Amino acid sequence: MPSLISPEPSVLSTWKRPAPTKVDLPWADISVIDISTFDEPGGKEKLAEQLQHAVETTGFFSITGTGFTDEEAGEKKVMGTEVLDNVESVNIAKFIPELASEPRHEFFNPYLAEIEDFSRRSLALASKIFTLFALILELPPDYFSSKHLYSSKSEDHLRYMIYRPRSIAQDALVSNSWSRAHTDFGSLTLLWSQNVAGLQIKTKEGGWKYIPPVDGGIICNVGDAMQFWSAGYLKSTTHRVTRPPADQDHIHRLGLFYFVRPGDEVDIAPAPSPLLKRLGMVKEDEGEGVREKVTGLQYVRERVKNYHDHNNYEDRKGKTFKVGGLEIEDEAV
Repeated sequence: MPSLISPEPSVLSTWKRPAPTKVDLPWADISVIDISTFDEPGGKEKLAEQLQHAVETTGFFSITGTGFTDEEAGEKKVMGTEVLDNVESVNIAKFIPELASEPRHEFFNPYLAEIEDFSRRSLALASKIFTLFALILELPPDYFSSKHLYSSKSEDHLRYMIYRPRSIAQDALVSNSWSRAHTDFGSLTLLWSQNVAGLQIKTKEGGWKYIPPVDGGIICNVGDAMQFWSAGYLKSTTHRVTRPPADQDHIHRLGLFYFVRPGDEVDIAPAPSPLLKRLGMVKEDEGEGVREKVTGLQYVRERVKNYHDHNNYEDRKGKTFKVGGLEIEDEAV
């Protein structure tokens, strides 16, 4: 007779954060913003001023004072299997009724309450950043956050990822690339900072610099949808992951992300920003309700298909991806 008692959840190995690399790397100079002052009088406005420089330059920044602890972000790891590629990942959709049928491995069932709490808090944190973006663009504070509600169906997902070490010879065959150069397709990406070097951003001069680890920080970067909304004022920066330096190339590189994407039915046409109009980046006859409507779901689905539906990841540098009246130059190499 089968037991009526649910099995105990698997005991997960404790993950110990690797030491930072001692190799002198070309680090990017990214802004570090303490968002714990968000709810203080005048706090949002001061943070928006600090953030404006970051989004006008690198498009990457780190936030601290988030309320997330290192233990929440790193004490558990996903147990993977051996695969040919060195990347393994699992995506977990939002915990809403409309997405209840999304496939999910039973391994995660004992941890769903913890994962859901983490997922909801991640978007709540992103909503604060969207408020700062709106203030920068002189829009109503909820202009962007209202288009990314947790209760709204969207392509948001929490991702657990691991890069397995490869031999020097194997990596040499793929130019030491662990993730080819790309922009993110959604609105905003949250990446819990880690010490294994490898994430690089493309500079305005065409070179590459490493994103430095930030203790207790979450690395943030603007995605394509936010670049469209801001008519290019907010930069969706090209980035990639390369083989770690010699003192870390034996480590299994873990990644924890929350990818924020627009609501499925949300129009991502340029926003009616007074700032963008003064700069001549948006005209009165452009924007939401004027251009052909391109929804969040439409853009993300077509962009993902265009990027991934191939037998191999060919060099797409210089090619243009277009949907509706919106287009972006591909940097995938």
